[in-house]
Amino acid sequence: MKLVADSGLWSTGPVAVPSPVLAVLEVSGAILSWTIDDESDSTAITFTDPARADWLWRVVGESGHSAVATAVAGHQPDRSLAIELAGVALLPGSLDSVRRLALGHWLRRWWPASHRDGIAVLDAAVLDAEIALLTAAAQDFFADDTFDSDVEGLLAPHTAAFGGLVLSGDPRVVEMVRAASELTDDVGFVGTEPAAVGARRDDYALAAGAESRVGNQGVMARGTDSLRWGGVPPSVFDAAEDTVDWRIEAADAHANATVTVDLAGAAVSANGIAVRLRSGDVVGAGVLDANGEARFPLAAGGQPVTETAAWNHDWRPTAITVGVDVEESPLIRERVRRFARARLAEPASDAFLAEVLAAEADY
Repeated sequence: MKLVADSGLWSTGPVAVPSPVLAVLEVSGAILSWTIDDESDSTAITFTDPARADWLWRVVGESGHSAVATAVAGHQPDRSLAIELAGVALLPGSLDSVRRLALGHWLRRWWPASHRDGIAVLDAAVLDAEIALLTAAAQDFFADDTFDSDVEGLLAPHTAAFGGLVLSGDPRVVEMVRAASELTDDVGFVGTEPAAVGARRDDYALAAGAESRVGNQGVMARGTDSLRWGGVPPSVFDAAEDTVDWRIEAADAHANATVTVDLAGAAVSANGIAVRLRSGDVVGAGVLDANGEARFPLAAGGQPVTETAAWNHDWRPTAITVGVDVEESPLIRERVRRFARARLAEPASDAFLAEVLAAEADY
């Protein structure tokens, strides 16, 4: 094993892949990460506090754990310094369970559900129930509370949905939900009638298409852009490309922009998510409403853009930013879609029940 400095921390190797293809798990004293479509099963360990990584002996042996602790003691991470630990290596299979747990969290954050692309939505309650069970089984890695160790936080939002799932009749689902509910006293089954359990087909098919919501009357310019997944909350928007529609219209002799973004279904809300437009020296900003639409005035040089100036402006370089402005390649997003389609076409050995159910559904 080799330890190098990465962003001021000791690591077994810098993480060089973009976030959408990286499954990560925060355990006590470290961040574990894997590239989702890397069949080599290569694990990167970044130590946030080596002294708190009490689980390390389970994955490198007691002598390996001692060697790591001794090597980093008193040494601040320095890019000019690399520490070679002869004979220290990960024990085969020792991280299989937490790798699957990391994949579950990746499914929560990055699964590219899309009505346009035909990639089915995953049932959030079923997925979180299985993640909660895996988290409970991996408590040896969570001596301290971490962002990814909160079982109650995973289950609490789905209390009502669990009641409906139990009444669904699928024994796989019933068994999982009952087992997950036993992990905490704060989660039970509410009601006797089936509850809404997430965006199933009838709901999901209502993903809004901006083109169908607006006409051309009075429009001076219009176009499309794509979401950067890393800049928006998960499970709100359709994950296809070109789901952001914008148009420029006149209002009281000035130019306004209207931006509409396809949602992941009728049960979600985009309310309050920031949106910005830039086209040369013309800028504007607003927030989306619950339906994924924002209207806002445009300005150039601090002054409102007049209707005449808008008609004469070249709108071809217009770019829309939804949420946080991040760098993200369309090729990375397509890579994620290929990964998701492959898992739906032939569920892997590590498939989650939510994936299996999605693959079985008649979309």
